[in-house]
Amino acid sequence: MEQITGPRPLVLVDDESLLDDILRLAAAAGCEPERISDATAARARWMGAPLVVLDDEHARECRRAGLPRRDGVVLVCASKPEKPPPEVWQRAVAVGARDVVCLPDDEPELVTAFADALEKPGSAPGSVIAVVGGRGGAGASVFVAALGLTVLRAGGSALVVDCDPAAGGLDLVLGAEAEVGLRWPELRVTAGRVSGESLRSALPKRQDGAGRLALLSCDRDEPGPTPESVVAVIEAGRRCGETVICDLARDLDAGQGVGWAVADRADLTVVIVPAEVRASVSARRLAGKLRERGVRAGMLVRGPAPGGLRVREITEAVGAPLIATMRPEIGLARNLEHGQLRPRGGGPLERAATAVLAEVPVERTKPVDAENRARAA
Repeated sequence: MEQITGPRPLVLVDDESLLDDILRLAAAAGCEPERISDATAARARWMGAPLVVLDDEHARECRRAGLPRRDGVVLVCASKPEKPPPEVWQRAVAVGARDVVCLPDDEPELVTAFADALEKPGSAPGSVIAVVGGRGGAGASVFVAALGLTVLRAGGSALVVDCDPAAGGLDLVLGAEAEVGLRWPELRVTAGRVSGESLRSALPKRQDGAGRLALLSCDRDEPGPTPESVVAVIEAGRRCGETVICDLARDLDAGQGVGWAVADRADLTVVIVPAEVRASVSARRLAGKLRERGVRAGMLVRGPAPGGLRVREITEAVGAPLIATMRPEIGLARNLEHGQLRPRGGGPLERAATAVLAEVPVERTKPVDAENRARAA
């Protein structure tokens, strides 16, 4: 889904107080509309604008001027004790308005309309993948980064979201700590509708041919996201057709339940389980909580198994479906220390990431062949 760079939304409103409210809400959605004074000035832009916001008086004027009915029209009025009278609705229908919005009561609806106007419709919604470690040090952050880089290499569009403020910052894993862009403390997202393209433009990003990756990292010293802010971000990415990949803290209740806010909305939650008894016991408890919550979860078993524990034994102990197993990646520790994480083509990280991506409806990555899936599993 690409941001509209051509015609801007039109606003036909004379009342200065109402106009100020409308422009404020447009700015909240990351949108800069074009103000038009009358129907004559609006005629040339009427059908091409992605959205038209007008008041009742301009709805009458546009109707008298013979402007055709069209989609994407919102009629705005100031809130009154009673609902808008029937004649206002009739005029709204006459110009094709999809809704009558009363401010300030219906502010979220108008923000949503402006946010929708920023993005061209038609792309399939994206997917949300959450990753959490079955125990501390399981390698969840590294695998999140590998997932994002695999989508990027395949020509897809990924949004990688750090939801674990205690982990030191996902930008360090990707070697992006010096890259320009906002982190969670600077983003100032609270709740509601966020423009996906405006969000992406504000974040550190990478490009690889047609592939795109944007990163929203926690800071080393500042608080992480709230449940409301992380929901706004992941839904913005989903609407834009992104593969949204979230790194969760092991304690899903931390940060007022940030982890649960993500897991509840994820298409898949991946539990990383090192091949050892203690990790299996810890992961079993986590998998049980996810199952009770109704979250779709799968397991990635990371070798080697120091005590010879078998994958079948781990699967039975944890009680979650197995997605893939993963051997050690050659040179991984050295590459991480130098901020140069690059999953090897056909290596363990990329094969495991490919197997996970095959489990969700990923619209913007290349098809995953059966041989890769079999090798990863």
